[in-house]
Amino acid sequence: MTEQASGIRRKLITIFCADVQGYSALVERDEVGTVTRLKQYREVMVDLIGRHHGRLINTWGDGLVAEFGSPVEAVFCAVETQRRLATRNAEEPTLPPMWFRIGINLGDVMLDGDDIYGEGVNVAARLESLAEPGGICISGTVFEQVRKKLDIGFDFLGDREIKNIAEPVAAYRVLLGQGSPGVAVTRASLQAPAADTDVALAKWRRHAWRLGVLTVFLLIINLATNPSRLWFFWPMLGFAMFLLLRLPAGIDWRKLWPPRRE
Repeated sequence: MTEQASGIRRKLITIFCADVQGYSALVERDEVGTVTRLKQYREVMVDLIGRHHGRLINTWGDGLVAEFGSPVEAVFCAVETQRRLATRNAEEPTLPPMWFRIGINLGDVMLDGDDIYGEGVNVAARLESLAEPGGICISGTVFEQVRKKLDIGFDFLGDREIKNIAEPVAAYRVLLGQGSPGVAVTRASLQAPAADTDVALAKWRRHAWRLGVLTVFLLIINLATNPSRLWFFWPMLGFAMFLLLRLPAGIDWRKLWPPRRE
């Protein structure tokens, strides 16, 4: 039976694979909380996939597969995804971070209804496993399409052997937030400063939250040991000076604390 007769067709697409680093350990620590956060983080990712003209193909466990017609849009989506999720992690300092790894490949696949199969998918999945937590790994075919169109850097990881694939696959790590000389400035580079500022501001909030807890602790000790002499405000002034010095440059003071989520 031919592929056409069985309803299977072939297509050249960009495959986007993602999963959570150390998901089993997170579940073991807090099953309900981890699953809840996974759904929230995945909603962010699915929304960005749609905005970048991609299509969600499947989710299983902590994994996700999507397809894009354009390698540029796929990498745009991956970069914005990692920046958004880094901000979410920084905004939740009391929880262990949930880092996704993303692999992207441009290859020929077989389509059967809404599902995709084939070598192109296997390569994307292998690249995902090579990515760092919170990082992105792309194939050489994707790199050739995006290297002159994105204001980000790339690090060549070498030619990697992949199971059941005859030829080694060139792998590149995306250097988030780092530009390459001579590449065109695109809308990704215009979005990057705002995203980086959000991450820095979220880290500042984390410091403020911890120092606030420490200040309350010192106040309790002060009142319990010597209520007639208030000394706790001296270290509090030091904490305040520290926070002022760590405040990201050019920040809007109205954004120091995030809006309440209903």
